[in-house]
Amino acid sequence: MSTAELDGISVAYDDLGTGLPVVLVHGHPFNRSMWRPQAERFSREGYRVITADLRGYGETTKPPHDAKNRLDVFAQDIARLVDHLGLERFVLGGLSMGGQIVMEFHRTYPERVAGLLLADTSPQEETEEGKRVRNETADRVLAEGIGWYADEVLTKMVAPDNVRTMPDVAAHVLEMMRTTPPEGAAAALRGRAERPDYRDSLTKVTVPSLIVVGTEDEFTPVSDAELMHELIPGSTLAVIEGAAHMPNLEREAEFNTVFAQFLKEIA
Repeated sequence: MSTAELDGISVAYDDLGTGLPVVLVHGHPFNRSMWRPQAERFSREGYRVITADLRGYGETTKPPHDAKNRLDVFAQDIARLVDHLGLERFVLGGLSMGGQIVMEFHRTYPERVAGLLLADTSPQEETEEGKRVRNETADRVLAEGIGWYADEVLTKMVAPDNVRTMPDVAAHVLEMMRTTPPEGAAAALRGRAERPDYRDSLTKVTVPSLIVVGTEDEFTPVSDAELMHELIPGSTLAVIEGAAHMPNLEREAEFNTVFAQFLKEIA
């Protein structure tokens, strides 16, 4: 693990391998270890893979109790990190909230993106009901901790059959959620309640783009992935059978196969 002091926070990150840079952004409420299988494999196969804990997650500085971390805040953090690492242009990928951060980064810094991976995410702005639920959840997480949330959503993050048959994956996902600082989770929930609509900016994507989704995903269903596929010119859509919201962990081999082909085409 390495750390970088950026804009008043200490960012924990891993920087593995050499070659084409690939920056992977984790989802909520996880940390950079959700990308460990991909970082370990692709750093051995000629890629430089960077994974970082977002502010408020993992080993990166947690925010104040009343903070609100919008997607543009996270995107700016990524920009500062890649500047710190001396990266001008790179492949950028994210899952769930991480995918929305990737969309925000691309909208702001399109010239820096060599390719896009959008996994189990959605481009639409938040609904009024979604805003209410996110803010109420943030209040409850701060009051009660995050354990209840982790237990409640486990079988939506990981398909129920996979929870039973892949206990190591389920345990990893549960641990990431349970160890996320409540302040970080709440700040991100409040920030995502204000997320904008990325559909227009996706039509302007000019780089190779891979969209991945699990067939069992309830949070961001296949229809959301199909929408992004329609919006992004020349994009590739990969639907992973038997996975829910975490196909890179639930179906590691299948996910890595499509990602490897995507990276090979860019390289």
